[in-house]
Amino acid sequence: MNPIAQELNQIIRSGNEHIYEMLSEVGKNLFFPKGILSQSAEAREKAHRFNATIGMATEKGRTMHLPSVMAMLGEIRPEDALTYAPSFGILPLRETWQDELYRKNSSLKGKEVSLPVVTNAITHGLSVVSDMWVDPGDTIVLPDKMWGNYNLIFAVRRGARIVNYPLFDHKGRFNLEEFQSCVSTHAGAGRKIIPILNFPNNPTGYTVTSQEADGIAEILTDAARGGTMVLALTDDAYFGLFYDEEAMKESIFTRLMGKDPRLLAVKLDGATKENFVWGLRVGFITYGASLTGESRPVYEALEKKTAGAVRGSISNASHLSQEIVLRSLRSEGFLREKDEKFRIMQARAREVKRVLSDPRYKDAWEPYPFNSGYFMCLRLKTVEAEPLRVHLLDRYGIGLISLGKADLRVAFSCLEEGDTRELFDTLLQAVKDLEA
Repeated sequence: MNPIAQELNQIIRSGNEHIYEMLSEVGKNLFFPKGILSQSAEAREKAHRFNATIGMATEKGRTMHLPSVMAMLGEIRPEDALTYAPSFGILPLRETWQDELYRKNSSLKGKEVSLPVVTNAITHGLSVVSDMWVDPGDTIVLPDKMWGNYNLIFAVRRGARIVNYPLFDHKGRFNLEEFQSCVSTHAGAGRKIIPILNFPNNPTGYTVTSQEADGIAEILTDAARGGTMVLALTDDAYFGLFYDEEAMKESIFTRLMGKDPRLLAVKLDGATKENFVWGLRVGFITYGASLTGESRPVYEALEKKTAGAVRGSISNASHLSQEIVLRSLRSEGFLREKDEKFRIMQARAREVKRVLSDPRYKDAWEPYPFNSGYFMCLRLKTVEAEPLRVHLLDRYGIGLISLGKADLRVAFSCLEEGDTRELFDTLLQAVKDLEA
């Protein structure tokens, strides 16, 4: 094992032995290399005459660039757009995003979390977490209504075992009873379970209430106190898009961190969906742990291992994307602009609910509960989802997503409010076509 990895492991063990035990074999061996990167960093500070250390080109003391490229980037300098970013992410963005976490989650006040590490959006963040924390055979706990890419990231790439519980109970609430049963079945002294908590949920658009979140936290805390190592991942991709009063307005991460030494909370979020910049691919990984002694060195050790995983996969996320996100976050109109887009999304969700309350649809489908995010789902009663999807596309030019045998996902995020009735009326007609 590399001596730097050994040193990081010792720092982590000094703060919480159980966190070290949760690391995968890859995670235990991960480190952030000194080598060329550290030598280049030293050169930036001290090489006042010539700096010939890093694989970039300069010209007359500035970053070499094509004028045709920079002409498209307005006032952004080549140094802030074209150069390599650190594998950790650019520091001002990490600090600003951490400030945003505290602003958006008031329950974090007085609690210490790690400085977020920048990833190439949340999918890459999940892959980094998978490399660091998941070994073949580990148990991933997910609802039956889940984003399909979890299977590729955790089961196919890392050999983990995914177990499911029903997301909703018969009252249309988060199924705490089945969640507890699933956790209890796979918990046990010395075992590791990895629940992924994705709210707003993709595909259903459901966010738990504060009471349901407390119940989830209690179940996982009890498992940890019983000797199970719990790595709780919160996939907060659609955070902030909460459309009714019951939906919890904070991340469930706030209910999990610091609960027990055997429970490590890992928050995955990003500007991607929250700030409507999907193609910029800027995400973050943040840790919340129960630690002994000074927490900062332990968090720094985890950040270094995380940055090592980034370095060993994509090297670093786009500097230009990070700079754009940073400038947007710091802009005077940022919160106003976000609120404007939120209101559009909220109006669309409410219109979907209003239209679906029409009793004409009740024999064809039943909507799953939704209160947030980009999506909602229908449970079809008389026809199968995939033939209906294909028929809608071929005959009516309407694209929806089929999930399993009976579920159909509607992305109201890209549906104009005024088109809602037409969409569902056409969907009803398509159901009748297949019934005939």
